[in-house]
Amino acid sequence: MAPGTGLRERKKLRTRHALVEAAVRLFELKGYEETTVAEIAASVDVSTRTFFSYFASKEDVVFHDTRARVERALAVIAERRPEETLVELLPRLAEATLVPEETTGERALELAAARTRLIMTVPALEARALHVLFDVQREVAEALRRACPDEVDPVEAAAAVGAFVGAATMAAVAARDRGDSLPEIAAAARQGVAIAMRGLRSLPSRSGPQTERVHSGREKFATKG
Repeated sequence: MAPGTGLRERKKLRTRHALVEAAVRLFELKGYEETTVAEIAASVDVSTRTFFSYFASKEDVVFHDTRARVERALAVIAERRPEETLVELLPRLAEATLVPEETTGERALELAAARTRLIMTVPALEARALHVLFDVQREVAEALRRACPDEVDPVEAAAAVGAFVGAATMAAVAARDRGDSLPEIAAAARQGVAIAMRGLRSLPSRSGPQTERVHSGREKFATKG
């Protein structure tokens, strides 16, 4: 919670977090489909109406921090350091999106792990996760293209974001499948990013000879067409 946050805002944040914890606990205890919004609200001693003032649906509870993580990623891009290259920016971008809100404390780790289990095992949540992942990648790739117009075109920006997000996601899934803890899963995701970055270093510089050759080849192909 940010310093200087007012009492009203702190109360709202506590209620929001309590609803997330209660929902995830009930989803694991009773099952996602079997748990109702009314039950989640009652477990926190608030009304159903209050629940809907925080979340539009049960799905939104599970993905409650998605927008915040996207905003962190966009902030990293917007605050790109002077002379920072694309391959230097991307690892910082990945870190901003990999870290969930629940980062400290045993209960926080348990909550994050429970959310991961739910997404992996509930078809509706798995489908939502794929949809969210696709939309997030498109938004981040477009922001990256605007921030680095001299280094990447739309195709390269999309490929770069897809490469490190895909590598991180699949590495995390593999770690989860072998029974790793949440910190180990996060470490696997970072390893996936590192592997992807080795390939992304081959992206050409817009001012370099390789780029001139690429664009020349495109022009020849277009002429022949």
